[in-house]
Amino acid sequence: QVQLVESGGGLVQAGGSLRLSCAVSGSGRIFSINAMGWYRQFPGKQRELVARITGGGNTNYGDSLKGRFTISKDNAKNTVYLQMNSLKPEDSALYYCNAVLTLLDLRIKVETYWGQGTQVTVSS
Repeated sequence: QVQLVESGGGLVQAGGSLRLSCAVSGSGRIFSINAMGWYRQFPGKQRELVARITGGGNTNYGDSLKGRFTISKDNAKNTVYLQMNSLKPEDSALYYCNAVLTLLDLRIKVETYWGQGTQVTVSS
């Protein structure tokens, strides 16, 4: 059973920083990690991209987030990190980890997984 284990959300004042972590567990079936990333969802809105990093290390960010947010990964730990600096109240949202994995099971297949979400609240 593959799971994404998120940590690092919480309450921070405007201008502060938080670092989110997401680790892939159940690695025995994982052939490769194609990409991992973070999305966020505001109440009543669709989930939107925050940042994403591919297995090869290519990154892309949501609009206007690059410069404040940085995504990185530790391949040995199957973990992705999101460093969020200069946080603003409008960054308050539920942040979800996402992973696209190639699994080696009875056959090779590509699956997408989501974490349960971690709340980030930025006070003014």
